[in-house]
Amino acid sequence: MNRLGHALATALLLLGVAGAVQAADAGPVRVKVEPFITLPEDVRHPEGLATNPANGEIFVATFDARMPESARNNQVMRYTSDGRLLARRSFGPTPLTGIEYADGKLYILNFGASKLQRIDAAFNASTRVEDLIEFKALTPPAPTARSVQNPDGSKDLVTFGSSGFAAPNGMVFDKARNLYVSDSFQGAVYRIERATSCAPCTLQVLSRDSLLATAGALPFGANGLAFNADESVLYLNNAGDGRLLRLTPSTGAVEIVAESVFGADGLLFHKGLLWIASNQADVVLGVNEKGRTVVRAGEFEGIGSDGAPRGLLFPATTAVVGDWMVVTNLALPLTAAEGDEWEEQVSRWNLVRFRIPDINR
Repeated sequence: MNRLGHALATALLLLGVAGAVQAADAGPVRVKVEPFITLPEDVRHPEGLATNPANGEIFVATFDARMPESARNNQVMRYTSDGRLLARRSFGPTPLTGIEYADGKLYILNFGASKLQRIDAAFNASTRVEDLIEFKALTPPAPTARSVQNPDGSKDLVTFGSSGFAAPNGMVFDKARNLYVSDSFQGAVYRIERATSCAPCTLQVLSRDSLLATAGALPFGANGLAFNADESVLYLNNAGDGRLLRLTPSTGAVEIVAESVFGADGLLFHKGLLWIASNQADVVLGVNEKGRTVVRAGEFEGIGSDGAPRGLLFPATTAVVGDWMVVTNLALPLTAAEGDEWEEQVSRWNLVRFRIPDINR
């Protein structure tokens, strides 16, 4: 090879290396969301989301906590995979949080009644709802204080209060059909052995840790739950602290994986990534198991002419339908002040979706 040829080869090699470095440092893949399902006019605040893998049906549960209670219209709805409403079942004044499908049944966390309930997945407006577990006040009602080491060498001691109101919020089944449930107010994770067949069912406190509680502006601690691929690790969100946590099921020990995910709400493990609905940042994040964000989906784009959010507004939960990820826009105002939140302008509630990117993690 002559001198010119060698120089060109070297330049091409360097360009290739530079391109690889640029690709590696390009940051998270950004994905846009699109409209999918608009809820019936009399239904608001979609929170829980689940799917039936056998037929692709989508289940939606609402967190309508308005006052007075008589104004509330909480529902569980059943849709086809392409968004056609099939059925709805009323739950009246009690707000609902997490829902999960297993073996032909839909499992429902009735936040307002502090219960785990179950209904046939092919439900209609009059299908019977079965009570499985009642969540009660723990002793003590709040976990122990959290010691925080500050950069200047000082320490803070964060203590938590609790009235003893059980707040079941997120849940996930393992392959053996044991069910794991988070308690957002009492800072706990529960385990229900063989939840699809137990009679009666027994509630075990798997973990009680100060990292599961919060003193943050958003008053919900332990929230969404998800297992990794081999179920050796149970991941969970702390919404008020904005953290992704890692829990070891055999010991209940908890540690921090990622920070600064404000309003870390629903959690889902899919294709090697942890998908976090960051409800105060109006985004869904795809995070690897080391805590690095590799996908950012959606943003708030305003209120449409129909009164529904465009893009994401207080996203709460995700679910996979084929190549798509569906997201609930909870759009829940949090403050008593008027004029400070876009959620106040919403008059119609919706679900959106985005195509799941195929990326090299």
